[in-house]
Amino acid sequence: MRIPRSLRRLALATLVAAPRLLFAQERGATALGEAVAGLDVTPRVLLIGAHPDDEDTQLLTWLARGRQVETAYLSLTRGDGGQNLIGNELGPFLGMIRTEELLAARRLDGGRQFFTRAYDFGFSKTAEETYLHWPKDSILKDVVTVVRAFRPQIIVAVFSGTPRDGHGHHQVSGMLAREVFDAAADTVRFPTRTTLGLGPWSPVKFYRAARFNPAEATLAFNVGELSALRGRTYAEIASESRSQHLSQGFGVLQRRGTSMDYLTLEAMHGGDMKRKESSMFDRVETGWSRFAGVALPDSGRAALDSLPAAVAEVRRVENLVAPAPMVAPLARVLRLMSRARNVVRCEGYQVTALGSGKCDAATNDLVGSLETGLRRAQTALLAAAGVQLEATAPRELVAEGDTVPVTITLYNQGGSDVALDGARAWTMGSVAPAMTPGPGTVPADSAARITVPVSPLTATVPWWLAVGRRGDVFVPPGDGSTAAANIAIGEDRVAETQATADLRIAGMPFRAIVGPIIHRFADPARGERRRPLAAVPAVNVLFEDEVEYARAGAPFDRVYNVHLHSNTGAPRSVSVALELPTTVTVDSLVRHAALEPFGSATLSFRVRGTLRPGRYLITATATSGRETFRSGYVPVTYEHIRPLRYYRPAVVQVEAVEAALPRNATVAYVPGVGDNVAPMLSQLGLRVTLVAPDQLEATDLSHFGAVVVGPRAFAASAALASQAARLQDYARAGGTVVVQYGQQEMQTPGILPYPVTLARTAARVTDERAPVRVLDATSRLLASPNRITPADFEGWVQERAVYMPSTFDAHYRAPLEMHDPGEPENRAAILLAPLGKGAYVYTTLALFRQLPAGVPGGARIFLNLLAADGRGSAGTALQP
Repeated sequence: MRIPRSLRRLALATLVAAPRLLFAQERGATALGEAVAGLDVTPRVLLIGAHPDDEDTQLLTWLARGRQVETAYLSLTRGDGGQNLIGNELGPFLGMIRTEELLAARRLDGGRQFFTRAYDFGFSKTAEETYLHWPKDSILKDVVTVVRAFRPQIIVAVFSGTPRDGHGHHQVSGMLAREVFDAAADTVRFPTRTTLGLGPWSPVKFYRAARFNPAEATLAFNVGELSALRGRTYAEIASESRSQHLSQGFGVLQRRGTSMDYLTLEAMHGGDMKRKESSMFDRVETGWSRFAGVALPDSGRAALDSLPAAVAEVRRVENLVAPAPMVAPLARVLRLMSRARNVVRCEGYQVTALGSGKCDAATNDLVGSLETGLRRAQTALLAAAGVQLEATAPRELVAEGDTVPVTITLYNQGGSDVALDGARAWTMGSVAPAMTPGPGTVPADSAARITVPVSPLTATVPWWLAVGRRGDVFVPPGDGSTAAANIAIGEDRVAETQATADLRIAGMPFRAIVGPIIHRFADPARGERRRPLAAVPAVNVLFEDEVEYARAGAPFDRVYNVHLHSNTGAPRSVSVALELPTTVTVDSLVRHAALEPFGSATLSFRVRGTLRPGRYLITATATSGRETFRSGYVPVTYEHIRPLRYYRPAVVQVEAVEAALPRNATVAYVPGVGDNVAPMLSQLGLRVTLVAPDQLEATDLSHFGAVVVGPRAFAASAALASQAARLQDYARAGGTVVVQYGQQEMQTPGILPYPVTLARTAARVTDERAPVRVLDATSRLLASPNRITPADFEGWVQERAVYMPSTFDAHYRAPLEMHDPGEPENRAAILLAPLGKGAYVYTTLALFRQLPAGVPGGARIFLNLLAADGRGSAGTALQP
């Protein structure tokens, strides 16, 4: 936790770049300096919050990069239920993206990353509501497991654990953080067998973040300190880390100058709570001397006791510009750490990196600190010796059961010989193979390579999605599987591919982590690109959609395209058969394709008939030889995260809805944020034209029956906001405008035809089963062309309405009222304003979730909104 003297001689380091290139190891003077500074830093700090983007990135960066403290963030969820500002992926699809955004952030700020199995089911107003979705004991057990695995001396809760947190998930995270501070040591409530065999752990101190209430803080510190190694303040680095949460719109300016952060000490195990603190680590020992009481064999004790002097010798010769004199002292530090680690046994058993329930807490603590120390010592030794390691593959994708050659390369760019004695590589779900012998000595300024075969057994699927969910909790892989321990291992160390190499540097043999395995290629427009190797099915089988609408009783005549792709290097003959509802027919039950190596094909099937109301499945099965394929993946590529693949079965769910269309079924649709509505409207028989916000001004709207504006579109596009008056003129001329929900921007004068106001924390109906009351039983909006009944509000997903105005102008008609239990009434789910010859509708109903999910009532209500006009009465009252 010191700044080495050599930093005064070191030029300012290169700026940290967004993680577009995946390097096998941290490199150069920055990596060397930070690793050496952390050789005698042994404590650990765990931050606990609810979602990706909840973390106190400034605190995390200041600790991990500035103080070399092993610091981790535990997010209860992966943010699956949030919204998406950069694409239309929602649900588990979005959870994958937000997981990767957190990992990209951790690569910048230096932290570790953990999750529980909780699924983000959407906004929740209270802890009580949240616990209806998340069984408390299950999620608390996950948190206990993480604490017992990571063994932090300090826990920091991001949230207060009270209703002031404003979100039930936030409140629960604050409550569980405080509870686990005591519960992690309770083996009666949580026996070791229930937490992956991990033994009890008792943290020393419990803090709550006080960024937003510094008056209550007991500790303040400046995260605006300059890192001489990186040439930036920790607040600047934290800002870049936070800006990885692009799906949530958290790109921020990098902050310079003084930037204070605050904590409140709330609990301790031992010690005087009233004693004033000057540091988080007051009363927390930070060096190797704190393990003086741990029972070790003589050789291990001697090695551990020798570490402080060995680290001091590294620092005595420290020179980050010309680090060759540091090699031998660093090799000795690594040797001493390895010797101490290798003799740790409990009841005769070798202890894994996660520790063991057979060990006492102090021994498990030592294991965790030695594992961190070994990683840092290896990083420092490789950097000082000028050694770089890399594992590369000739392509990005390899099929299950296929084989790809992987080359492990050692670049010796230092001044002394090193040795590459062996290497190996494998993929997730496979057993690590034996080492392939290497060439031995690698002279200075040369390289050596070992090529090994890699044959994946299973596709690279996110481990938490492999089984699915039970309610709103992901089902973990079966006990005994490799993935069962991933909650404890930490997401940043869950390796989809891995490579290791046996090295000798300055006479010290050790096994270095090389992975991930990457594919390198040149993009003429962007230079070198790197992609992690991924295992995929030999044949990819996909429909274009997962869920579709159809109008019940109407002629059903639709072409289904089945997309095939071969991921193998040999030609394949593939046959595809469809399974259909009994009331439709297909022009051919089976079609055939000849796939070239790594080739693609599309087979089209025409399906005709009629469907009664209900949900139906259309399933595709592909066969090739003796193999059968029933699923495929959708690639997801964004510049700020690693490429992803979302797997789904080759099934289309068709929801047949009794629905009538408006008289003019032509619609101009201006897409919004996270918006999948337009395709669903097309499937109902509407003629939908997509109009980009910047094209609206030049588009002739006169022939459209309605113009629809997607969710949050006004906030996402200044061009659209500038056309708000034109939309209102279109309505006055006899058209219908339907605007889906926005946020605070909807209060801006001129956006809507008449004013609305939203509370700072806008009202929303998060209970998708909340009662809906009809206020105007004669409203045409609820009667034409479809008569809306209570059945249309059944089967909704996640929520009823979002960001509802608290007041609105008297020109608006409000036919519905809904609210969550115990909350005030709210009539702003649908606001209809007659405007000239037409109508303007503003709706906060969560139709952007209902239509993509195929909810029947969502479709019928949306069709009625499109048919809205200035007439108020339907003539006859609606029946309850």
